[in-house]
Amino acid sequence: MKILALDSSGLVASAAVIEDDILLAEYTICYKKTHSQTLLPMLDEIRKNIELDMNTIDAIAVSAGPGSFTGLRIGSATAKGLGLALDKPLIAVPTLEAMACNLYDTPGLICPIMDARRRQVYTGIYQFKDHQIQVVRDQAAKGIDELIEEVNALGESAVFLGDGVPVFRSQIEEKVTVPFSFAPVHLNKQKAGAVAALAAIYYKEGKIQTAAEHRPDYLRVSQAERERAERLKKEQEHTK
Repeated sequence: MKILALDSSGLVASAAVIEDDILLAEYTICYKKTHSQTLLPMLDEIRKNIELDMNTIDAIAVSAGPGSFTGLRIGSATAKGLGLALDKPLIAVPTLEAMACNLYDTPGLICPIMDARRRQVYTGIYQFKDHQIQVVRDQAAKGIDELIEEVNALGESAVFLGDGVPVFRSQIEEKVTVPFSFAPVHLNKQKAGAVAALAAIYYKEGKIQTAAEHRPDYLRVSQAERERAERLKKEQEHTK
């Protein structure tokens, strides 16, 4: 089984191809360029370097959210376009669950956090049992203090990772009462290889969808949508 995976949910752009239990290629960039500039060239570079016939892919996996609204749309559009062109199924992988898979079989709790602005994080809490990832708290948008309270209440050691760590590190260090640590630099951001590995499990469980069915999971409305709703509300109040 061969899976192409894409992740553009956050600061990182990442693409990977796995075949059975082999990671054939992974290309990851975290730099000052938009994902629309990097994702397709990265994929083309992978295709050329491993002499990939795109028609041999069995499925296309995509980090489905939460994350950056623009990044998720780029990843979703790319995956949908490939799925339609190649007539291949899509596998939507929760962003935070894939990030937790970076720390396979780590003891205790795994807590990925993505900066969601407005003093919130996109986060979930995970752990490995019998070499399988378990969802302790499903992914959601919440305040950092609420997350810290949950971690403390669970009473187990925790590892934090994600682009929210630099933003909220001081609060974590000050308020977390259980033993904790931060993931090392090579494992602390999104990786398409992890998306692909989790997608292989989803594929065997029948968790696939058509390209037409796929929608990103934003978890909350965008700033533009919030501003539009507020503007419409004011206009309605003005006309009363």
